[in-house]
Amino acid sequence: MTERTFSILKPDATRRNITGKINAVIEEAGLRIVAQRRVHLTEAQAKKFYEVHAERPFYGELVAQMTAEPVVVQVLEAEGAVAKYREVMGATNPDNAAEGTIRKLFALSIGENSVHGSDSLENAGIEIAQFFTDADIVG
Repeated sequence: MTERTFSILKPDATRRNITGKINAVIEEAGLRIVAQRRVHLTEAQAKKFYEVHAERPFYGELVAQMTAEPVVVQVLEAEGAVAKYREVMGATNPDNAAEGTIRKLFALSIGENSVHGSDSLENAGIEIAQFFTDADIVG
């Protein structure tokens, strides 16, 4: 079944000007970029997006990191897009990520791991709606 998932190319990726390289890995894996925009997250946007982590000790650092530089927000489409993109991203810790995954190729650390992807179809819908309208998505 064709699904949509949400992706963020994080500040460490935009700072290093590697968004095109990451997009190439995404597309090579069979995921289609159907919406994409470069934005500078406000503190309020980052807090809302990561509110699930609000009680965790790294929350403040995460919000600061995600607002420090621009990000690229995306909607990806493919059969089984959520699971496929999670596989393409690789483990959060780049030391544990499989060869050829985005995080193995590009992440600097656990915190600066270059990409975010939705962890479920339900969350993909919620995350997509925070940044895109249906008119923005051209499949």
